[in-house]
Amino acid sequence: MQQEIHHHYILHKPFRYLSQFINNQNKRKNKKLLGELHDFAQGTMAIGRLDENSEGLLLLTTDGKVSSQITSSKVEKEYYVQVDGIITNDAIAQLQNGVTISVFGKPYKTKTCKAFCVNDLSSYPIEVRFVRDERHGPTSWLSITLTEGKFRQVRKMTAAVGFPTLRLVRVRICNIKLNLDVGKVKEVSSF
Repeated sequence: MQQEIHHHYILHKPFRYLSQFINNQNKRKNKKLLGELHDFAQGTMAIGRLDENSEGLLLLTTDGKVSSQITSSKVEKEYYVQVDGIITNDAIAQLQNGVTISVFGKPYKTKTCKAFCVNDLSSYPIEVRFVRDERHGPTSWLSITLTEGKFRQVRKMTAAVGFPTLRLVRVRICNIKLNLDVGKVKEVSSF
């Protein structure tokens, strides 16, 4: 019996792309899809998702088992988050200890996580782009590392502590770090 050959990809998902290949929604006809970035093997699926306004590291595969392993709660996902205002130590402590957010209309207490301020973005190829005018006040960046992934969780967490997310970039999944320029794809033999 011949073993099935699977394909695995690392992608730097650009801002304003959907984490999908087919658009079945009438209202969203003109949305950008992942298939516009590369000629992926048939059956390729995104492992987890980044919403349209999020960017950064996205893994893709044709192997459902690999997808399940990576989306499990055993695997860390790290995000760099630009927030409105200068984040306080108190807010960071709240994030680390877990905050209550809404998931499908019900209160949910997030698990403890790692969170800290980031002053240097040069470790990752994060696109410099306009988010808002300086007259709207200062912003700051922080790192949040989770082992869970509820719908829009990071955005809800920062809002819950009074610092709404302006920009969200996933920079790491397990030991795989974002090291590609925006929109670039790399095929790998495994994760």
